[in-house]
Amino acid sequence: MEMILIPAGAFTMGGTTNLDEQPERLLTLDAYMIGRTPVTVHQFKGFCTETGFDFSTIEVPRWLWIDDHPIVNVTWYEARAFCKWAGGDLPTEAQWEKAARGTDSRAYPWGNDFDVSHLRCSRAKIGDSKATARVGSFPSGASPYGCLDMSGNVWEWCLDHFAARYSARAKHNPTGPRSGRDRVMRGGSWDLTNPELFRCANRFDNDPSYCQDTDGFRLVCPVKDGSLIA
Repeated sequence: MEMILIPAGAFTMGGTTNLDEQPERLLTLDAYMIGRTPVTVHQFKGFCTETGFDFSTIEVPRWLWIDDHPIVNVTWYEARAFCKWAGGDLPTEAQWEKAARGTDSRAYPWGNDFDVSHLRCSRAKIGDSKATARVGSFPSGASPYGCLDMSGNVWEWCLDHFAARYSARAKHNPTGPRSGRDRVMRGGSWDLTNPELFRCANRFDNDPSYCQDTDGFRLVCPVKDGSLIA
């Protein structure tokens, strides 16, 4: 799995478009590593082989399993189990958003204007793209750090509990509320058409025990002195 270093420093998180993106505020994060792409079917199968997790319990999407496509139909708990096995965790909302938008407050990973050629999404009506795409199929949609598929392809589970609004007090390595029913998802998915849903600041809440063929995740790992901690 290719990991990308996100350097320590400040960035602007949130927005003013929707109430749950407010308040827009300046945060600082320590350095971390994040997957260049979402976790793939092939990578998740490796986790199953090593841990004994029964891959057959994951519902097969209608396009069937394709090794270099994102793993889908996994719960938050299953996604986190993979990340812990791989030596990391799910990204916090703040880690996810910084990796997606960089430090210039851009609306989308590639810039401020929506362009369907930069991501896997549906064009005319919901679901018309019919399936996920191979991870990394849209290099023109890369984030400032080189992360791919951060808009479109699959919604991505984040570590945080969902809150209707951000806390303005947490300014360094925020981890979200201490409790709550739902977890955060980011990025939009292959079946959607609305450009607003693919913005870096857009947020979605989901029951952590729920799974569907639009949902995946990516890995985050800690760093020390600029090196990946094994």
